[in-house]
Amino acid sequence: MSKRLTLLPGIALILILFLIPVGIVFQQGLFDPAFTIEHFIRFATRGAYMRIFWNTLQVSAVVALACLLIGYPIAYFIVRQPTARRPFLMFLVLVPMWMSILARTYAWMVVLGKEGIINQTLIALGIIDTPIQMLFTTGAVYVGMVQIMLPILIVTCFSSMTEIDQSLLRAARIMGASPRKAFREVFLPLSAEGAITGTLIVFILSMGFFIVPALIGGRKDTMMANVISGQVSQTNWGFAAALAIVLLAATLLILTLVRGASAKLVHHHEEAH
Repeated sequence: MSKRLTLLPGIALILILFLIPVGIVFQQGLFDPAFTIEHFIRFATRGAYMRIFWNTLQVSAVVALACLLIGYPIAYFIVRQPTARRPFLMFLVLVPMWMSILARTYAWMVVLGKEGIINQTLIALGIIDTPIQMLFTTGAVYVGMVQIMLPILIVTCFSSMTEIDQSLLRAARIMGASPRKAFREVFLPLSAEGAITGTLIVFILSMGFFIVPALIGGRKDTMMANVISGQVSQTNWGFAAALAIVLLAATLLILTLVRGASAKLVHHHEEAH
């Protein structure tokens, strides 16, 4: 009985901070005031909204994959360092997270602007004669979002990698496996769960981004969160809630599919070995 009582604060927090707000969103999106799917029909039949939806999925997927390709090797490098050196390296990874997303986005505006550091350096070196348009582009959105999300993936991968028994790698080497084969056959499968989890976390967070696209992206880089924010500012609560439901449903569907596929891959690898 006492153990159940200790769960009550956590259950209360979930109820207050998640279930009740989500319930209100569903109520706003589906009842106006009677039950209706008008807002969802409006979303599905307007080409502009569908383009923004697919753009949100594409940007989130690209950012998640880019963070995986960059962050996994960094996490592997850190975990292979002496134990005494790891805290300092992780400190360097986490330092950017001490600044707000808004401040970091404004910093990218300074760096990528026509009078920014990159353009001025290229002009000074004689590589270009006139400034390159880097701000308010899709590339700027990718760079800004990857820089913000990268520490999250590194920390997630690092946490899973530190739990791997390093003696398994040494055993593989003793059995004649090359360093690459030991990594591929032993370390990579054991760290895959953390890498997949980190990638999904980055993807989920990216789906809700609106500051970076709004400040350093162009018109074609608008994401669903930007549209929801605009609808809320216009007090179109029903349509904003419907868009939020679509975003939530798409995220949960993709999360389920990726989790299912990753579980099958891990199971297949275990059977093969």
